Amino acid sequence: MRKEDVKKGSIYELDGVVPLKEALPLGIQHVLAMFLGNISPLLIIAGMLGLSPDLKSALIQNAMFIAGAVTLVQLYPVWKIGAKLPIVMGTSSGFIGTAKAMGALYGYGALMGASLIGGLFEMVLGFFIKPLRKLFPPVVTSLVIISIGLSLLPVGINYFGGGSGAADFGDPKHLLVGTFVILVIIIAKQIKGFVNNASILIGIIAGYILAIVLGMVDFTQVQTASWIALPTFMPVKMEFNLEVIIAMGIMFIATTVETVGDVSGITNGGLGREATSEELQGGVLADGLGSVVASLFGVLPNTSFSQNVGLVSVTKVVNRFTIMTGAIFLILCGFCPKLSALFAVMPQSVLGGAAVIMFASILVSGIQSLMRVEFNERNTLIIALAIGLGIGIGQVPTVLAQLPSWVGNIFAQNGIIMTFVIATVLNLILPGKKD
Repeated sequence: MRKEDVKKGSIYELDGVVPLKEALPLGIQHVLAMFLGNISPLLIIAGMLGLSPDLKSALIQNAMFIAGAVTLVQLYPVWKIGAKLPIVMGTSSGFIGTAKAMGALYGYGALMGASLIGGLFEMVLGFFIKPLRKLFPPVVTSLVIISIGLSLLPVGINYFGGGSGAADFGDPKHLLVGTFVILVIIIAKQIKGFVNNASILIGIIAGYILAIVLGMVDFTQVQTASWIALPTFMPVKMEFNLEVIIAMGIMFIATTVETVGDVSGITNGGLGREATSEELQGGVLADGLGSVVASLFGVLPNTSFSQNVGLVSVTKVVNRFTIMTGAIFLILCGFCPKLSALFAVMPQSVLGGAAVIMFASILVSGIQSLMRVEFNERNTLIIALAIGLGIGIGQVPTVLAQLPSWVGNIFAQNGIIMTFVIATVLNLILPGKKD
């Protein structure tokens, strides 16, 4: 392609090329937003199953590589696979509960075999998104976006306090760093131009520096990590167990719903419109393909990252070329363990300050989308019951403790699935307005 044929774009436009000096920092901003969330599921499951340190390091490295590669597919689709939207992919935390239970019984290899089958299953679901589009009217997708935002708020606060389960959770140092990041972001948002758009990145960098000054960062992991290493293909032997496949398959239905919500959140929060059937289908297909490829590299299922949806809602930066620079940076992390380690040692409270803003922005985006829906008696009843039961059960999951474990694994994880099911069923059975 000739240089003059390259279309110049704006960071606020989906297509077009943005100068690297502007695009790269905004792309890395997306990487910082999702980095801890991308490796946390692997750290949790690897620790619980007692995987070797070498294998754990290889899995983290592979997770970076896979996240970057699948993000590229979402940005620049292959055939029908990919939404052609600024969606960032990463390791799903939604599978942690099921992976804990099944991994303890059957081992990590069985999780990978089930992830392979589950990813293919999600791709099949993706091909039926268009005929099932009537299940996703604005009232349903808006409620799913709201439930994603509400379910992520506790995650953001856990980051803010230093990380769920951390020995020093709630330490004043963590609260100071998280608050400092928020203040820096607020100040940066008042300045027009690049500083405004890169406010999250600036806040995180400032918070990281403060954490270093306060002695909260241990760089031993960075010093011992190698500079260059290739991603490891099939680091664990796959096993296929029917019980694990069924349990993980049910969760793939859940992650399909969440991906539909994320795609809708991107188009609503970043583009000010509803998602098309092609975008929903492409997003889910890429989700499934990403999980298939991830399983071949020993990584838990991949999915669209809601924190990056929140980042788009905050900054309105939707340019695919800009997000692509972040995806390439992720791939480079997959080849440079030392670079990955530099992010891995960052205290969670640094991300916490930014996460609180980003996650709340998803909630605001959902509310804005819901405002386009007519608040008649029928829709008000759907909204009230979907949020009341869906979010309520997500906040008090023990209410399902006496039911079979698979029920809790699906509906008590974060309230998103229950909200979707209730909103969808009511939307189908409650009579609409008569002409």
